Amino acid sequence: MGSAVGRDAAAVRRPTLRALLAGLAALLVLAGCGGGGESGGGGGGGATRTVESERGPVQVPVAPQRIAVLSGGLAGDLFTLQAPVVAADPRVLGVKNDASGFPPSWSGQAQQQGTQRLASEGAGLSIEQVAAARPDLIIGGGQGFTAAQAANAYPQLQQIAPTVLLPAFTQWQDQLTRIADVVGRSDRVPGLMQAYQDRAAQVRGALRVPPQPTVFLYKARDGKSYVITPTAALPAIARDLGFTPDDVLTKANNPPLFGTGDSFEVSPELLPRVADAPTAVYVPIGTQPLAEIQADPVYARLPAFSSGQVDEVPSTSFRPDYQGAMSTLDTFATQFR
Repeated sequence: MGSAVGRDAAAVRRPTLRALLAGLAALLVLAGCGGGGESGGGGGGGATRTVESERGPVQVPVAPQRIAVLSGGLAGDLFTLQAPVVAADPRVLGVKNDASGFPPSWSGQAQQQGTQRLASEGAGLSIEQVAAARPDLIIGGGQGFTAAQAANAYPQLQQIAPTVLLPAFTQWQDQLTRIADVVGRSDRVPGLMQAYQDRAAQVRGALRVPPQPTVFLYKARDGKSYVITPTAALPAIARDLGFTPDDVLTKANNPPLFGTGDSFEVSPELLPRVADAPTAVYVPIGTQPLAEIQADPVYARLPAFSSGQVDEVPSTSFRPDYQGAMSTLDTFATQFR
């Protein structure tokens, strides 16, 4: 997913007629097998309730047993909620999957559940593979090009199982809360939120806060520089720890925002004016580590870089799910002791 930073991929392959027919054929075979309960798709005729989706209200199972999630950025929260995930897209922005083909943060849970890894090569979404997983609930949307994939395939996905498309959340709390509502596990959210608050308070109490304010940066694979907006998830976590995200939008004269509005591109000429905060936090989303960025003359002259007040945090801190937010707290606890 790293190549789609700062934009939604435009070239998303729409399901072909062959794919659609294959998917529908799979459904017909399943329907002919009879039975129901947890082994069949479409909810098995059990109790349903209405939840909100980007395409309007959707009737979903009260207690889904076979969830297919079409975005790696959403999947982690389903595992955090201990929801039954039968199939998942493994791609998470800037994250290298382990030997299992899943992101390290939820690889163990996916393997324990026997979660099927949805194909992630190219830009295509395999309707046949989703149908073969026999889900009783499909969840898509969120951030990045996988959201566009699900939106394009929505008519076909609906014929497989109830499909909920979620908006592009900029805060992990909103995403977790909404996912929990969709899968009927809202009762687990207060405890998770409290755990985050407790850990944030613990980290904040032992933290050495560097000179403020702080600017948050990344460099995409295309070599362009981006600044993260102060209301995005990572600066919000830093704010919980006593940091002050710099007002970079004002310094950049309110530039157009990319993607879901959590960052904007800055030219090399403008970067020294926008990123002049005494402290910087760098995210290696484009796989270029801080050590390489520090050697870049454009960055080397920034105040935070020239004074050594720049730290690197993992890519999972940029658009974190719940586990990403918790691990970001641990990263700050280590980096700013």
